[in-house]
Amino acid sequence: MAKETRKKPDFSSSTGVAAVLEEAGYLADEGLATAVQLATALQKPLLLEGEPGVGKTEIARALSTALGRDLIRLQCYEGIDAAQALYEWNYAKQLLAVRAAGENADNRSLGVDDVFNERFLVERPLLKALRSGRGAVLLVDEVDRADAEFEAFLLEFLGDFQITVPELGTIKAPHPPFVVLTSNRTRELHDALKRRCLYHWIDFPEPARERRILELKVPGLAEAAAASLVDAVNGIRRLALLKKPGIAESIEWARAGRVLVEGGNDWSTALRRALGLLVKDQDDLETVRNEAEPLLRAVNG
Repeated sequence: MAKETRKKPDFSSSTGVAAVLEEAGYLADEGLATAVQLATALQKPLLLEGEPGVGKTEIARALSTALGRDLIRLQCYEGIDAAQALYEWNYAKQLLAVRAAGENADNRSLGVDDVFNERFLVERPLLKALRSGRGAVLLVDEVDRADAEFEAFLLEFLGDFQITVPELGTIKAPHPPFVVLTSNRTRELHDALKRRCLYHWIDFPEPARERRILELKVPGLAEAAAASLVDAVNGIRRLALLKKPGIAESIEWARAGRVLVEGGNDWSTALRRALGLLVKDQDDLETVRNEAEPLLRAVNG
């Protein structure tokens, strides 16, 4: 049987990118599709900012599927350092090897080259992305949670897509990874990092696209229910909330509502009971319950 050849995705236009991403389950607007097109053509990291839940992380998963590449994720957090992001030596395994050599009958001692080699190297996400045989999609998630020192380290990595392991030499990517960095703007990123990236802000989707997203992500959701849900979510976003619900929350709310409707509830009752999937703060919940009742009553399937 002839081996099936994977069709190369069309990233030559924003329309082509949008179609490829939609096939992978992600509905991108023209602005985001253009940003992906340019990041691909110019081989630049893509820096995405926006409110939590608007699809920043999901775009990396969709790109991984569309490009047929491994998705490698580096989750940033306060205090992360180069060793946790790049590589480490397995010191416990090295020590066991030294002890085993000492107990061997020929009593041969181990040299530096014997214990600092590939056997004892622990790959972390950045090194793993560099060494991916077919290239990878590297997601540096919530880079705003890391500190300024880690940002400075990333500058070097993103500039050359290579690293130097003193004991092994320089390791350069045979196929540079497609890098997606995300930020929720808990702090301002340095201009030096932004200059190395193609920047794009992801906003809440317009109602028509959000309806399409709900219909795609919640199988069996009726068109009328999707439209009513989007109207309710947009009305809730206009309230004075500490954290406005993103598209991820509206998808989970719709899924939960559908489960409860299938259990015999009407849509407005189901969505009231599932509000904890849409709003994740007690004060925000009280605000929604007090001010969004007409929006919830209007939801129907």
